[in-house]
Amino acid sequence: MKHAPSRATSRTLFCAGLLALGACSNVATPPGVASPAAATKAMSMNERISESARTAIDRDLAAVLAEPGRELSSIAALAIRDGRVVYASALGERFIDPNNPANNRKATTDSLYRIASISKMMTSLGVVKLVDEGKLDLDRDVSDYFGYRLRNPSFPDAKITLRMLMTHTSSLRDGGGYNFPENVNLREVLVPGGARYGDGAMWSKDRAPGGYFNYCNFAWGLIATAMERATGERFDRLMQRLIFAPMQITATFDPASLTPEARARVATLYRKRTEVNGKEVWNSAGSWVPQVDDFSKDSPKPRGTDAYVVGTNGSLYGPQGGLRISVADLGKVMLMLMNEGVHNGTAVLSPNAVKMLLAEQWRFDKTAFGGKGNRAEDDEGEGGLFNAWALGPQKFLDVSEGKGRGDRIVASGGFTGLGHLGNAYGLTSAFVFDPARKYGLIFFVGGTAADPDLPEGKGSYSAFYRYEERILGALHRGALQTRQ
Repeated sequence: MKHAPSRATSRTLFCAGLLALGACSNVATPPGVASPAAATKAMSMNERISESARTAIDRDLAAVLAEPGRELSSIAALAIRDGRVVYASALGERFIDPNNPANNRKATTDSLYRIASISKMMTSLGVVKLVDEGKLDLDRDVSDYFGYRLRNPSFPDAKITLRMLMTHTSSLRDGGGYNFPENVNLREVLVPGGARYGDGAMWSKDRAPGGYFNYCNFAWGLIATAMERATGERFDRLMQRLIFAPMQITATFDPASLTPEARARVATLYRKRTEVNGKEVWNSAGSWVPQVDDFSKDSPKPRGTDAYVVGTNGSLYGPQGGLRISVADLGKVMLMLMNEGVHNGTAVLSPNAVKMLLAEQWRFDKTAFGGKGNRAEDDEGEGGLFNAWALGPQKFLDVSEGKGRGDRIVASGGFTGLGHLGNAYGLTSAFVFDPARKYGLIFFVGGTAADPDLPEGKGSYSAFYRYEERILGALHRGALQTRQ
């Protein structure tokens, strides 16, 4: 989810002017910084836009990174045009030592970020592959996979399907939580009388399954559980087999499984925010406060142990928001989807699976339910962001309703497509692309110095944050609109 707790290499030749801002990541090669060979690789990726266009993007992103009082800890960004990566770079630090800046580590395009809700879209890739293989059925009652009857108690005769779970129309809510430890069987959360059922806050009392959109993280724990039940494999390992290994990318839902080399590339997420008596206190002039993935002192703990019973609690591995991946490898995923499931000659997904993934499933209808509309995003402050959904990815319809409202990707308009957004623990991220025109944009932001939810942080033409609009605008102008 975008606004709920649950975005490389720079070029040696023209980064000198940005060094004062800490923006360019690979000019020299001290510990933790990419080598000249990596910089050369980035230059070859960027060869299809002019040096002046690349310099303009770098300058604009550096200005966003260093905006006084609203600084960002890091930005990793990538743009694809005509089915090729034409820009990839990272700015700022993936690790910040407040006591000794000499220990800071620059962000690169290979830095692994916890990408928040883009993880949902990645989970969807595994689902459609299993559907394509006949191991899952989108419209079958999910009770058949779980081995117990799953029903919203207010609508006991309405079955719940994978299609509903993947399109946020299942009538599930996040009120009862959405991430549970390994000793919890989700049956105890979902079924009345269960040890963790409580007052049933995970179920809508007045909206039946199907048709009504309410963004829900918890649904993805159930999706992962169904995947486990259908295959007998633990979710994180299943995703590795289905998607990550065939693509030869470094990505995981369990950071403890990373090699020491990959773990050293993980980006810590930051905010200049603490909690005092349960209330947020922001201090943009203060130090960066680690929020998640600070492995400088302690290694990550495994998400699950051998005691975990596969098929009982897929939420354990964070299918809703816990994937770690780099902007470079996420760019490969975007290209794979543009190429009908093929990556470097390997069919990761079939054309049918890609078509299934990207087909529209739900669209906002303000006349539904007696004029109340068929979405609940305004109840969550999403500001007209959710207007259409595919089978996991969001569809962006280029709607702008003024300041702080709409799903418009760039100020000039005209960019429609699919993808997903993320927001958690200081990170914000976007993966937006048009598979037909074969262009797209990806960015990760590693942390914010000021509270972006304040009025001055709102976007001018969309529900994106203002700094997100600026990042998308810089990438769009320089990489998609400018040619050699």
